[in-house]
Amino acid sequence: MKKVYFISGLGADKRAFSMLDLSFCEPVFIDWVKPHKKESLKQYALRLRQLIPDEHPTVVGVSFGGMLAAEMAKADSCMNVIIIASNKSAAEFPFYLRTGKYLPLYKWLPNKLIKNVPLVSRVLGLKDYEQKKLLAQILADIDPDFLKWAIEAILAWKEKEVPGNIKHIHGTKDKLLPCRYVKADFIIDGGTHLISINKPKEISTLLKDLIQ
Repeated sequence: MKKVYFISGLGADKRAFSMLDLSFCEPVFIDWVKPHKKESLKQYALRLRQLIPDEHPTVVGVSFGGMLAAEMAKADSCMNVIIIASNKSAAEFPFYLRTGKYLPLYKWLPNKLIKNVPLVSRVLGLKDYEQKKLLAQILADIDPDFLKWAIEAILAWKEKEVPGNIKHIHGTKDKLLPCRYVKADFIIDGGTHLISINKPKEISTLLKDLIQ
């Protein structure tokens, strides 16, 4: 059975993939490592790549994990990369996220706000009780320092090159990274930013087709 490496979204872990049917592969979930001070998104991505022993791996990245996977794909053309609810380059950010570089309000966000389940659920488009319950578990374990470093790294990301070894899956109801700003290969109707939780059947089927 083929090994497939999964990188979760910002501050999340393998629970972000817990609603997917990954029985068609041998999933390997990449754990976060502590970022170095002022480490760039690219530098961090290349450090994570060292945790993947395969020479020609298939990597699936969600949200922030997709951005990291895109940097890996750029550095290694032998990789097969699939990104979900993410963007392939800084050019696919909506304009209001780009302004965050110049108005870094995230640096003063209180931890209680970061872990506010109703607020985050609204931003990420979750309505189902079980989905919110899972989100609450993930938020409870988020490292605020890692989260703030990652936001800073994302906002400083200037990459514009899009490698050819990436497939992009996106949802039409993504509020954080709206679908109209990205050039996705596969569009999931009704998919939110947490599309692996919000549309698990559709994502599972599509991943199986793309990987097998």
